[in-house]
Amino acid sequence: MPASPKKSAPAKAAPAPGFKQPPVLFDKTQAMIQKIEKRLGGKLVTYWNGSRGSVCHNDVTALFRLLEHIGPQDTLYLFVKSDGGNGRAALRMVNLIRRYCKKLVALAPLECASAATMIALGAEEIQMGPIAYLTAVDTSLTHDLSPIDRDNDRVSVSLDEVKRVISLWRHNEGAGSDMNPYHALFQYIHPLVIGAVDRADSLSLMLCEEILSHHVRDAKKRRQIATTLNSKYPSHAYPVLIEEARRIGLNAVPMDPGTASMLLDLNHIYSEMGQKATTDISDRESHGNEIINILEREHCQIYYQQDKDWFYRAEERRWIVLNDDSSWHQITGSKGRMDHEVLFM
Repeated sequence: MPASPKKSAPAKAAPAPGFKQPPVLFDKTQAMIQKIEKRLGGKLVTYWNGSRGSVCHNDVTALFRLLEHIGPQDTLYLFVKSDGGNGRAALRMVNLIRRYCKKLVALAPLECASAATMIALGAEEIQMGPIAYLTAVDTSLTHDLSPIDRDNDRVSVSLDEVKRVISLWRHNEGAGSDMNPYHALFQYIHPLVIGAVDRADSLSLMLCEEILSHHVRDAKKRRQIATTLNSKYPSHAYPVLIEEARRIGLNAVPMDPGTASMLLDLNHIYSEMGQKATTDISDRESHGNEIINILEREHCQIYYQQDKDWFYRAEERRWIVLNDDSSWHQITGSKGRMDHEVLFM
């Protein structure tokens, strides 16, 4: 079900007294979307994450609100810019988009990483700009029992990293050693964390194959692509450029320079919207407003804005949230009229 509106208000809600607010540039983004659609000759949906945004399940509901209005299309263009996030949410997003189009074209002018790479796998064609890249999709996770870093935060653990530690241990100790590497490893990583990461790695393979099944009929080819993206690369952030994407079996093609230039301009506007708006109250207190996820189509923009009070707890050496009024917002408009509403997701 689509999210229900909480209230209606002018396009730019009144900012909290004394707190900085990021700009909402609906008129500018709409003008760019209209220009890009005219060049592409088809409908465009944009999906943009800021540096602190990520692919998440609420994005699926926001995307549904956009697609429901657009309706079924022969070809749908999806602009994706993201550092990744939840792979299960990526599967849900692709499954939803494929209900509304016969052919999906992913537009990647910049980073399209991790879970965003999974989204791109759902497209028959991936158009990549000159500075675009995909990445590996091997899974790392932050568990309640994960190790703690110097800032007292839980760190993510990758199965590939665990395997490499064990492999190096065995190589250095020699095949005849009776020492167990897990005995030392468990002093730093809880065994339940290793088990959870191993399970997540199997899930990542399954997600990739399921997403590819929307347009790749050969099961062997699906498995090959999924396995390569999950286990070939020595780093999760390894940039998979267009030539490498082709080698592993993806239909990656160079993006038209004019389209790439327009999408970079659109990204510039989104980046301006996504700037941090932090108000320092004292040495230990601050208030942060930041737009981190933006989804848009013609006449409608949906974004998630963080709105939090932060307090530095010295004894724990970390910042904690005291008040969190973060929420989803929707702006709709045409012919000079704009309406703003806060959404429940």
